[in-house]
Amino acid sequence: MDNSTKLIFDYITKIQKEKKIDNILLLLSEMARELISSDRCTLWLYDDVEDMLWTKIAHGLANEIKIPSDKGIVGLALKENKPIIVNDPYNHPSFNPEVDEKTGYRTNNIMVVPLTNKENEVIGVYQSINKLNGEYCSEDINYLTIVSVYSLEIIEKALLLKEIEETQKEVIFRMGDIAEAKSRETGNHIKRVAEFARLIAKGSGLPDDEVELIVLASPMHDIGKIAIPDAILNKPGRLTPEEFEVIKTHSTIGYELLKFSKRKILKAASIIAHEHHEKWLGGGYPQNLAGEDIHIYGRILAICDVFDALSSDRCYKKAWDMDRVEKLFREEHGKHFDPDLTDIFFDNFDTFKDIKNTYKDENLYSVNDQS
Repeated sequence: MDNSTKLIFDYITKIQKEKKIDNILLLLSEMARELISSDRCTLWLYDDVEDMLWTKIAHGLANEIKIPSDKGIVGLALKENKPIIVNDPYNHPSFNPEVDEKTGYRTNNIMVVPLTNKENEVIGVYQSINKLNGEYCSEDINYLTIVSVYSLEIIEKALLLKEIEETQKEVIFRMGDIAEAKSRETGNHIKRVAEFARLIAKGSGLPDDEVELIVLASPMHDIGKIAIPDAILNKPGRLTPEEFEVIKTHSTIGYELLKFSKRKILKAASIIAHEHHEKWLGGGYPQNLAGEDIHIYGRILAICDVFDALSSDRCYKKAWDMDRVEKLFREEHGKHFDPDLTDIFFDNFDTFKDIKNTYKDENLYSVNDQS
């Protein structure tokens, strides 16, 4: 076993004992520094909301540093998505001396490797500064790439946790600006729809991370109903054509509310809010889309939302029995609903009923069946 391989195994042993993400990333950066024989290694992560690079792990720095994403050699690597070696940085047109000026450190040479996820998006860069025994070379790039591969899964998990937290804050902020009526549908409705969506999304072959994205975004499918007046939203009976036109605006309202967010969950939620009332053969709202012009998120939620609406008591109707629900879905196979996704729905019909029984509603309504 050569020294480099032994070093990697030694660090893997240390990493396996660690529970904190930041400590694991620090160990990986220390491993990179030793493998390359450099003075410092820095892990920069990209914040796509602020369009900034910030130091997640940085040897020799006590405080986080932020720079615009187009600054310096790290910004160049982020933009071009390729490794870069600069052995004379002060004569390189992209070198940014501001960090040196802030820290009093002198950069003599620099190597940067981008961290690219499976969607080919650059989520950050690893930077190695000041090789101790000469200049950086292609072998050094290989070592830093090894570290980036080890780090990527850990970083993506950390970013997901951060995104969920930031998404919750953003939703609370946006909800705080709205003082309109609330629907009487229970929290169990959105729980059921999320679990229904999980079943169909998994059955459709979507990757696990996208399945989870749909599950997290699906509770926002009717967020636009917050702006619909109570008198219409909770009317005990059939709506007039004029009232139904008002109800239909909730899809556009939800989309407008969410569409400017750069966060993945809310971007997915904006699509779902906008398209879950479209129909496979057209005739849905608000855009009268058809077929695969409807995003798969909208096609999945169309099935889940209609199933739950039909099989639940609402202010305007009693719940349908399951035979009647099944009959409608067979009639609307390839008409209202995507035929392939409807097949998945029928493959999981018993599980849909189990979920329905697990998350039961309280009896909120007392109405005659007018459907």
